[in-house]
Amino acid sequence: MGKRIFYFLLTNILVLVTISIIFSLIGGGNYINAAGGIDFGALLVFSAVIGFSGAFISLAMSRWMAKKMMNVRVLKPEASLSSMEREIVEKVHRLSRAAGLTHMPEVGIYDSPEVNAFATGPSKKRSLVAVSTGLLHEMDDAAIEGVIAHEVAHIANGDMVTMTLLQGVVNTFVVFLARIAAWAVSRFVREDIAPIVHFIAVIVFQIAFSILGSLVVFAYSRHREFHADRGGADLAGKDKMTHALQMLKAYSNRMQGVEEQTAISTLKINNKSKNVLFSTHPDLDERIRRLNAK
Repeated sequence: MGKRIFYFLLTNILVLVTISIIFSLIGGGNYINAAGGIDFGALLVFSAVIGFSGAFISLAMSRWMAKKMMNVRVLKPEASLSSMEREIVEKVHRLSRAAGLTHMPEVGIYDSPEVNAFATGPSKKRSLVAVSTGLLHEMDDAAIEGVIAHEVAHIANGDMVTMTLLQGVVNTFVVFLARIAAWAVSRFVREDIAPIVHFIAVIVFQIAFSILGSLVVFAYSRHREFHADRGGADLAGKDKMTHALQMLKAYSNRMQGVEEQTAISTLKINNKSKNVLFSTHPDLDERIRRLNAK
């Protein structure tokens, strides 16, 4: 899920900044009153429109963005596939049907040594489950099924849509506070350059506040991982889900000391960052403990 969140947040920031620049250039969102102060009601409406537009555009682009950035090769059931590839497609489809999905997700593989998998897409009807070649080489069949069940559970739970709604709220506050801060900064410069300073400050504050706002999204992500683990256990069996987490833990332990770019991040599923606030996934030991306590 880590890759899904990273690309969603990156796309969201880029889209949010782009929309803000366009609105600024065309003079949209007039929230400065005649006295030079801020009309907070107008600014809040403007911020909500921009914030939720950015979030939903990012959601719409999520599957396309993930495929392009990760160079995912989509496995079409009717195509000539290897036995391993066909087995992956069959696993995804079987688990998706068990989860009650009426439209089968696209299935993809991408070349990477990392042990990773992710699910993304704007809806349950237009979703994608992708696995890395590293995961297929390192995991046994039971663990692979547990990993795929975890990702299918994310789709069945509608996590991308609920995350988008949360991101829309975060974006609203980001846009709102960025413009208040930019307005305050512009009051300290000469009147002739105040509009330029305000424009630049809006972009800078919006990027900075977006990064801070991502902490809320990360916290939500950590919370939803426990639900996806339980969903994966319901679909593939508790033993397979627990086995998958244990194999990921063993692999991450082996990878300690390896350079950052090749280190594992769980599904991106085992986040080894020492800063919990910036982790998209909770500690593996805690996930295993909670799953076994179910």
